[in-house]
Amino acid sequence: MPELIGNVWDVIILNPMINILIVLTKVLFNNLGLTIIALTILIRALTYPLTRKQLLASRKMQELQPKIAEIQKKYAKDKQRAAKEQMALFKEAGVSPTGCVVPMLTQMPIWLALYQSIIRVLATGPEQLLGLSRHLYVSWNVVFEQIPLPSHFLWFDLGMADTRLILPLLVGISMWIQQKMSTPNNPDPQQQANATMMLWMMPAMFTFFSLSFPSGLALYWVTSNIISIVMQYYVSGWGPLADTFKFLKKKEVAPAGGVVDTKLVVKKDTTQTTTPKTEKRKQPWMFWK
Repeated sequence: MPELIGNVWDVIILNPMINILIVLTKVLFNNLGLTIIALTILIRALTYPLTRKQLLASRKMQELQPKIAEIQKKYAKDKQRAAKEQMALFKEAGVSPTGCVVPMLTQMPIWLALYQSIIRVLATGPEQLLGLSRHLYVSWNVVFEQIPLPSHFLWFDLGMADTRLILPLLVGISMWIQQKMSTPNNPDPQQQANATMMLWMMPAMFTFFSLSFPSGLALYWVTSNIISIVMQYYVSGWGPLADTFKFLKKKEVAPAGGVVDTKLVVKKDTTQTTTPKTEKRKQPWMFWK
């Protein structure tokens, strides 16, 4: 059974992804680095409707967190009643508890296939090249002509870890920003502590992976994180990241009774201090005026 599932996975998802990756490398000037970036952008663009649905559902859940906390506090001794009230709240707000999970699970096979494809096309040894050949389409001559793929990109080798530590740091920083933008402040201290732990643990873990894995994977992670940041900003803005970096918050005009906007004050003062022009007296013979 596991072997059958593996064969189906290879035929339907992995093999097409590997061959497309190799052909696209030829199109993009035999540059594997550009190919990884382009294919990541293309796949994230195709899966954007699912990503947007996931982000919107996540934002709605964040907005309901204070009410959920009130329900949990009110029915702390009656778990069944608390669960019933939460479901009623979700129904009233039009939110599904699985709305964040289902779109993500749908995209997971595509991301995993891209990840495995990058690993396999970076083959350098005889055994790795032999394993790669089993995934190539025999009828596509251009695929065999491209093997092995050129692995040099910018300052690093895509088949080896970045010894200058630039890519691993970019992976960690970009992942932390993306996580921070999507991690709400939770009124529950226990849940907030868990969220804070995940906020730092995930970037640290992927930074460590980038120190050991080929740079091609690190390049994929950086590209994917940047795309996630852009999508997250487009859907819900900077979110909690603006609480950490105050300069990200947009300056808004204060309401009546508050601090008046500086531009309005200058404009008002200029109007008052400007000397009015002297109006010419209309003469009786100027009938056209």
